[in-house]
Amino acid sequence: MPTNDMENTASTGVLRRMEKAMNDHDLDALADCFAEDFRSDVPVHPARSFTGRDRMRSNWAGIFANVPDLTVTVLASAVDDDHVWSEWEMRGTTVTAEQYLTRGVAILHVRDDRITSVRFYLDQVDKDEA
Repeated sequence: MPTNDMENTASTGVLRRMEKAMNDHDLDALADCFAEDFRSDVPVHPARSFTGRDRMRSNWAGIFANVPDLTVTVLASAVDDDHVWSEWEMRGTTVTAEQYLTRGVAILHVRDDRITSVRFYLDQVDKDEA
């Protein structure tokens, strides 16, 4: 039975560490949240899926460089065994002065306090709809 994350800090500790590292733009702390053989699946954009913590780190270095004021918020989360379901909002302004807004859900698989895989259902919000 899923539980609210506020009641289950042991299972969502890595989620909170990840959120803080993203808001601090701390690549080392962010990378430490993930297993070495981490797998990222993007079911609605399969070509964006990848394996490896190094690739995750490279991707986030690019995001931080492109959106230098990026802020990330976990809006809600719930724990189901070794999975953490989380709703996200990421916003900021790109280096080309465009508004950046992404929303959606990420389902994390956690083992030994590290994320071993994630299924991302996040995408940019249509500019006319934000």
